[in-house]
Amino acid sequence: MATETPVRPRPDREEGPGRPAARVRRDLFGVGLWLPATVAVLICGFAWTAVAEDQPYLLPLLPEVGGVLVGDPLLFLSNAWSTLQIALLGVGFGAGTAFVLALVMSEAPVVRRAIMPLAVVLNVTPVVALAPALVVAFGFGMAPKVIVTAIITFFPVLINMTTGLRSVPSPVLHVFSTLHASRLEVLLRLRVPSSLPYALAALRVVFPLSIVGAVVAEFVAAGSSSGLGTMIRTSAATARLEYVYAAIACLAAMGVLMLALITVLERRLLFWHESQQ
Repeated sequence: MATETPVRPRPDREEGPGRPAARVRRDLFGVGLWLPATVAVLICGFAWTAVAEDQPYLLPLLPEVGGVLVGDPLLFLSNAWSTLQIALLGVGFGAGTAFVLALVMSEAPVVRRAIMPLAVVLNVTPVVALAPALVVAFGFGMAPKVIVTAIITFFPVLINMTTGLRSVPSPVLHVFSTLHASRLEVLLRLRVPSSLPYALAALRVVFPLSIVGAVVAEFVAAGSSSGLGTMIRTSAATARLEYVYAAIACLAAMGVLMLALITVLERRLLFWHESQQ
């Protein structure tokens, strides 16, 4: 019987202690990371320039948008800060209320059956229709805009937190039961840590969404005198497209920054979770 010659692994396929780190460095600094995004940005830039030169009343030239941003940065910074205040306050109230309700609903199924239908109705109600009534009830200040933003960011956090608090493995619950743990101990030591990935996933959605909520509130709530949403509305009414798209660029940068901060927080808090391995 003929004997088979064992096949030795090729050197480039061998695994070693330094291989994963080298692969990470190669992926981090290699062209595969930044080349596709760079090509996509260049294509979008060329397409934008072509449309702007052919249809100047549809899109402004990119140098005009950049010139507006560079020429008066304080104008955009002050309006961006006004919008960011509304976004942060709204997501704070909306996510905080959703978190407290999710904790109560996880311990009291009767409350969950009573609150969840109301939350669904609130979620499907067009928030634009609520804004005029909120202005009548709370005046022309920041309160109606914060409430609009809170309503927009409330439901995703409520659903994710409710799912996370209820997604505890049964064997782990049995272990806590054999240790005679109280309901408060099960909630604080088991359910809340288990729901942390769900909560942070919801925050990755609602923090950039709060920027959208703040802009919508500035669009529809009367009495807005500052904010990027107000700037977009007034600039569009006077056909100053370079200011419109400069404000949109600021909003996009704010959303990307908020998403990056939540991503960093998620990596710090969930270093133990399998999603971060």
